[in-house]
Amino acid sequence: MSEPTPTARRTVLAAGAVALAGGALAGCGGNDKPAAGSASAEAPKPAATPTPSSGGAGKPLLASSSVPVGGGTILKAEKLVVTQPTAGSFRCFSAVCTHQGCLVGTVADGTIDCLCHGSKFKIADGAVAHGPATRPLPEQQINVAPNGEISLA
Repeated sequence: MSEPTPTARRTVLAAGAVALAGGALAGCGGNDKPAAGSASAEAPKPAATPTPSSGGAGKPLLASSSVPVGGGTILKAEKLVVTQPTAGSFRCFSAVCTHQGCLVGTVADGTIDCLCHGSKFKIADGAVAHGPATRPLPEQQINVAPNGEISLA
């Protein structure tokens, strides 16, 4: 019987570390229940779900009527959150928390809230309202059509 080579041991250890990291990140999904005063719209999943940085220009997201004034709607499949800070003013941000990559879970009381570690972001500009996050949510450009349909710009 021969001794394992250092390369084989390193490969096994690296594979185990990757598996453990993947399991830890899977726990960052947060609570799937929306809080009172927030809306969550789950659009049908397309074949290739675009991420905020992958383009997706012109992709219809939701109707403006489904975004409450003073609140927002989380689009989990698209990893986006659309807010309406004041009547008729819509903003869109990444729904991925800048602290450790969890998806935000609720929009309530003027903030977009990450349930993993308690970070809160302002619905008007995505700025950090409460840490541990130190960076704002990246804003995504959107268009609001005359019929009220909101899409990525």
